[in-house]
Amino acid sequence: MAAEAEGGTGAPYTDAARARLEMAFAAYELAELARTAVPIGEYELRPDGTARSAGSASADAAQVLAAALRFCEAAAAFERFGEEPRSGETKAPAGVGSWWRPYLAAAPLEAARDLDDWVLRHQDGDRDPGAAPVSGGLVRRTDPPRPGIGG
Repeated sequence: MAAEAEGGTGAPYTDAARARLEMAFAAYELAELARTAVPIGEYELRPDGTARSAGSASADAAQVLAAALRFCEAAAAFERFGEEPRSGETKAPAGVGSWWRPYLAAAPLEAARDLDDWVLRHQDGDRDPGAAPVSGGLVRRTDPPRPGIGG
């Protein structure tokens, strides 16, 4: 029963809600990668202001770009819900995270609550996101799960 309440084999959330959760994770991953590029490390610059490690800034930027592409893929997959699939098309995003998809499939509520915690730790004062900014928006399924996301 606990597995079903947590979203194990019972998969209580709609495919669209799971796709939106995957999009949320992709946004989190992008934000974390970009955030690490903001501070200037104590030994990052030479006395003349140039980079001590050639290529490291470009490598960091490439990781952020790859995360941005994953975010775009996840957003496109989420927005396709409600549309009829085209021939040969899947609605699941291409590989949002190596560890994330199995975690999401096994425990979607726990995964959403992890993102709740992250959002609450990173508030900037613009608006109150509420106590459950991610998990509170999940929509529970009313029909049996379909093959694919969560099925």
